[in-house]
Amino acid sequence: MATPALKAKELGNKAYKAKQFDAAIKHYDEAIALDPTDITFYNNKGAVNFEKGDYEGVIEVCLKAVDIGRDEGSDYKHIAKALARVGKAYMKLDDLDKSIYYYDKAITEHRDPNILNERSQVLKMVKEKEKLAYINPEKSQEEKAKGNDKFKQGKYAEAIEFYNEAIKRNPSDHVPFSNRAACYTKLMEFGLAMQDCDKCIELNPTFIKGYLRKAAVLKIDKPAEAKAVYEKALELDPTNAEARQGLQHCAQSLRNLKPEDRAKLAMNDPEIQQILQDPSMQVILEQMQKDPAAAQEHLKNAAVRDKFMKLVESGIVRVG
Repeated sequence: MATPALKAKELGNKAYKAKQFDAAIKHYDEAIALDPTDITFYNNKGAVNFEKGDYEGVIEVCLKAVDIGRDEGSDYKHIAKALARVGKAYMKLDDLDKSIYYYDKAITEHRDPNILNERSQVLKMVKEKEKLAYINPEKSQEEKAKGNDKFKQGKYAEAIEFYNEAIKRNPSDHVPFSNRAACYTKLMEFGLAMQDCDKCIELNPTFIKGYLRKAAVLKIDKPAEAKAVYEKALELDPTNAEARQGLQHCAQSLRNLKPEDRAKLAMNDPEIQQILQDPSMQVILEQMQKDPAAAQEHLKNAAVRDKFMKLVESGIVRVG
């Protein structure tokens, strides 16, 4: 048979589920008055305070719960829950050091997966806060300038260290990523260079150097992909000499390939893949292969002609 204190708790739980928080607190306070030794009454009241946004109230009642729990020898899981809720309240108050402190105390009581997950989220917040506090665009420019000096001296590994610091100081600046990519290229760390080029372009899609440096890496063994990047650079600046020369180099490299090698390379081109996967183009290509007259008819369509010529240039389709 439920005691009066437990009946009051059940009324509190019912009000809590109905989001009637003031009524819930009234019932939990009644339960505490009837039996001040039950830790769950305090924990439940702490949960209500949390929902109300009364984080100071959460801390007060949950620390009281911990004291009661220790005095009464309560289940360690209930003590852990109270400590974790204190940690969560401090997180909401943006006191992350105290939040971690209480989560750590909770974990020493019980390594509950939910508590561990909440603690990891707070640690991420701490790292992000430290990262934001470290941002200083002026310092970033100073570090970038030091990196530029080292680059000019041919000290690429040392330059990277300064560019690393410049990026930490201002991660939204695209230029240090581009500069660091140039260092990685000189050191033949092409994978890292590509990552930095992509990040540079993501941060500033109109920064032509990002495309030029990416294309310079790609043209070593992926001339078809490099060609597409040089074309993008020329969209940004049709007069850019480096992009024009790079485009010519790629075109020559592709022409020098054996037809079967060129076709194999082209299969990695997203545009070629899209053309080949187009159901209507599949039908057209099949008809053109069987009937030369049909080929002439289809090529009157400008869109079809452009796609067809793309396939011819790539070596996928051979004519003559």
